[in-house]
Amino acid sequence: MARVLIVGCGGRGQALARALRAEGHAVRGTTRSEAGRAAIAATGAEVWIGDPNRIASLSYALDGVTVLCWLMGSASGSEEQLAALHGSRLTMLLERTIDTTVRGLLYEAAGSVDPALLAGGAELVATACAYSEIPFGLLREDPADEAAWLAGALAGVDELLAFVRP
Repeated sequence: MARVLIVGCGGRGQALARALRAEGHAVRGTTRSEAGRAAIAATGAEVWIGDPNRIASLSYALDGVTVLCWLMGSASGSEEQLAALHGSRLTMLLERTIDTTVRGLLYEAAGSVDPALLAGGAELVATACAYSEIPFGLLREDPADEAAWLAGALAGVDELLAFVRP
């Protein structure tokens, strides 16, 4: 099976990690601090301490990853921080994926973040992935509907994996 990296492995990310592990995938989930380690580890996922505001802290987390999930649709922070997460930080991450094993990217394009920022992030993903010829998916399900969100995330990962399976 594949290795999936979940950047933003909070509550919904942990549900996705459990579901992917149940399907037999290797999962790596990120947390910004040691405080998140136990909850991610309880899902069966490998824990990576890394901050999406510091893309360099995520660089080695990309090792051996087939699908990258950027689950920042409901991230918290200042307007400036959120704009960077869906702008310059996302761009830096996309640039780093070019010379990695990443063969698909799922971008959370719905959530509590300003819809204009999410739309801009989705456009960045589309442009960068077209340039690097990496398939991408946009997760547009409402995170408030946990069952629909999880089904959409699983379907998005499965669609991306269909591009890399023989």
